[in-house]
Amino acid sequence: MTKKILLSVFLLPAAMAFAQQYGGMWIPTELNEKEMKDLGMKISAKDIFNPQKASIKDAVVQFNGGCTAEIISPKGLLLTNHHCGYGQIQAHSTVENDLLSNGFWAKNMTGELANPGVTVDFIVDIKEVTNQILEGTDKLTEPELSKQIAKNIEVYKNSQKTDPYQSISVKSMYYGNKYYAYTIETFKDIRLVGAPPQSIGKFGSDTDNWVWPRHTGDFSMFRIYADKNNKPAEYSKDNVPYVPKHYLPVSIKDKNENDFTFVFGFPGRTTEYLPAIAVEKIMTEIDPARIAVRDVALKTLDEKMRADNATRIKYASKYASVANYWKKWIGEVEGLKKSNAVQKKVMYEGSLIAKNHEIKPTINQLNKLYNDQAPYALNNAYYTEVIRNAETLKLAGDYYYYISAVEAGRMDEKELAKVKNRLSSFYKDYSAELDAKVTAKLLALYANKTAPQFLPAGFDKFKNEAQNIQTIEEASKNSIITGRTAVNGASLTADIDKAFSNQDKLIKTLKKDPVYQLYVAMRDTYMKAADPQFTSLQTKIDALQKTFMAQQIATDKDRKFFPDANSTLRVTYGKVKGSSPRDAVSYDYQTHLAGVIEKYIPGDYEFDVPKKLIDLYNKKDYGNYKDKTGDVPVGFTATNHTTGGNSGSPALDANGNLVGLNFDRQWEGTMSDINYDPRFSRNIMVDTKYILFIIDKFADSKWLIDEMKIVK
Repeated sequence: MTKKILLSVFLLPAAMAFAQQYGGMWIPTELNEKEMKDLGMKISAKDIFNPQKASIKDAVVQFNGGCTAEIISPKGLLLTNHHCGYGQIQAHSTVENDLLSNGFWAKNMTGELANPGVTVDFIVDIKEVTNQILEGTDKLTEPELSKQIAKNIEVYKNSQKTDPYQSISVKSMYYGNKYYAYTIETFKDIRLVGAPPQSIGKFGSDTDNWVWPRHTGDFSMFRIYADKNNKPAEYSKDNVPYVPKHYLPVSIKDKNENDFTFVFGFPGRTTEYLPAIAVEKIMTEIDPARIAVRDVALKTLDEKMRADNATRIKYASKYASVANYWKKWIGEVEGLKKSNAVQKKVMYEGSLIAKNHEIKPTINQLNKLYNDQAPYALNNAYYTEVIRNAETLKLAGDYYYYISAVEAGRMDEKELAKVKNRLSSFYKDYSAELDAKVTAKLLALYANKTAPQFLPAGFDKFKNEAQNIQTIEEASKNSIITGRTAVNGASLTADIDKAFSNQDKLIKTLKKDPVYQLYVAMRDTYMKAADPQFTSLQTKIDALQKTFMAQQIATDKDRKFFPDANSTLRVTYGKVKGSSPRDAVSYDYQTHLAGVIEKYIPGDYEFDVPKKLIDLYNKKDYGNYKDKTGDVPVGFTATNHTTGGNSGSPALDANGNLVGLNFDRQWEGTMSDINYDPRFSRNIMVDTKYILFIIDKFADSKWLIDEMKIVK
């Protein structure tokens, strides 16, 4: 071990210096301008974020609370991902006018479509407020510590003057060692302007998800509307297009390997500073458990979906949702192993201990806590994934919380309407017969993989998968939850209002339901045998992680620390690069329209291609949008450190011009949430040339191009 630590002390500074040149999720008020300029940036940090005058941050918004978008015209035109606007495109679709399949392009502003409830948030200012938020907390421990911090946050927020359309959000950074206040301005009149058909916007769908090379035109367009004073307002026909403080020029210059790029957006969650023991548990226990559950569910669904077209249509969206993180976790495990993440963490911890002996007891205690928590954490992973992916049990959980709310007096008419709407929506794409098989197989997995102390009494009977299928099918047939048996003279799947007409009878029947009783047995056992211990140990881990984070910052003076992502505005920077993720495999940094045609499968739900796009390709009618190869570039990769929430983020060049639209990561580098490694980590972007080509040549919407400032 001593040799390993000495070796790490020798090697680590060089390794860290390399890592600092790529990735990072930097608070935009704390950018390392010199490093960015050394990598090729031509503008200043003040051009990126400046609360006193117009800067790039005034063109970047959080879209509808989960994605990022950017303004690309002086008339409030917004660009984001197709998958970020998918819900709005779907909401405007009907059988007669299927915008998902056909695409949508407003002919002018009067044809743009309103989207009630959709918002975009601008960050007006960012201030560090650590001293104010941690005032009076020096000697406090949980739960008093959290109470005092919450009180201090409210005091701070109440002391700030804001306009009616503004709010203050205070966010913890570095595991509670620092706090930042964000002044947010929210616009509520957001209208759909344009979206390509799914065959472009979702091209490659599940098969290409998390994969490079990629050929997806993952973009959609909206517009921000404001009142006559250019201020946020609720939807009104009298509102006018918002005039932004700044909008992004759109570049159609060719890209070259090693060009500087940066991505500006709202990344969701990363955990870069965990101890080695935590990464080891994720890699060897937690992720494999989650993968195993979803693997069973996906294989069972796929078998039926391939055999029955109606099932394929009904389950397409759900299958994609389940497969999304299943595929991500597989890539994460492989990436953690390939990048030697655990050993790197062990070596780094050794180098910290060599500089600061006070860190050793912290790491020792973290090791003990994670080992103590391991059996409960593993049960948490299996239990939550089984309940989530066995839809019949998930439904039982919904009814459990409905009964709890009724018995606690929390179920008024408004809440009941929400419950019924949610259930009706769920039943629409639910097959009781199919899910009985999924549930049976997942229960067998759970029974065989779970330690006896975490299983309800008599649960051994579920270990035999073949026998389970008969048992659960019988329970499903006799269940009102599945809709295969009536209550109050109606099936819950056919007439939910009638089934809910006699609440007392419904609740009595639910409590006797075999599926409900199975769920309650599993839940009660989990809540007694695992959840309290898991949660209690996690509280201790979180407190110690705060100490460990502070010790890392105080000890490693050579390293620049960015806070983990938490859905706040961040900047990440790197270079346009291809990759060599595996032996004898090399990927170029750029894909082209020719690759779309190569993947084309007529009529396929993932790889069909619109006839007009094929015609444009055959005629080579590319306009200004071809690159040096003579083809239209579709996507490209770079070393920017992105994660969920960065969907729709602008990728900008050295001069702050828009060159791409972030939408995914390369599968071999999905471990970057935990261990960013510039050898494997690549973010995937739609090329602006492809976006403009689709708008101009495919959609015949040159009026939108005319709004933009095109950099040639």
